[in-house]
Order: sequence, then structure tokens, then C-alpha cells
Amino acid sequence: MIIPIRLPKEDKMEIIKSVQAYFEEERSESIGDLGAEQLIDFFVKELGPYLYNKAIDDARILINERINQIEDELYSLEKPTQNRTR
Repeated sequence: MIIPIRLPKEDKMEIIKSVQAYFEEERSESIGDLGAEQLIDFFVKELGPYLYNKAIDDARILINERINQIEDELYSLEKPTQNRTR
């Protein structure tokens, strides 16, 4: 099941302004609110799943590293059980 990515209105408006500034500065072109919004929607639809999957993969790697650290710490806490003196 694919859940579409929806940006909060305030965030989208901020991104629209960034896209417009980019077009103005880098391409010496003007792009309107509607054009910028459509471009954002296109990129969110096309790039969103790749970026999301990359974030999940990065989180998975981080969690595995932390689990390994915890395992090492737990092993260091173990008490010896063989050759105990009574």
C-alpha cells in the first residue's frame, strides 16, 4: 500500500518560494506559484519514495550499530560462571 506524501501547507509555501528563488537566481527565469507547486508535487511523487527508503535504510543502519553497542556492553557485564570458588 502506497501512502502519498503530503507536505503541510506552511512547508509547501516555503518550498515554493525556494523553487522560485532558485529559478530566478540560477536560470534567470520566473516561475509562478502554480508552476512551482506542480514542480514540487512532481518531485515529491518521483523522488519521495527513493528519499524515504534511503532514510529508512540509514535508520536501520543506525539502529543495528546501537544494538551491537548494547550487545557489547551486555557481554562486558556478564559474570564468569566456570571455575568458581565456593
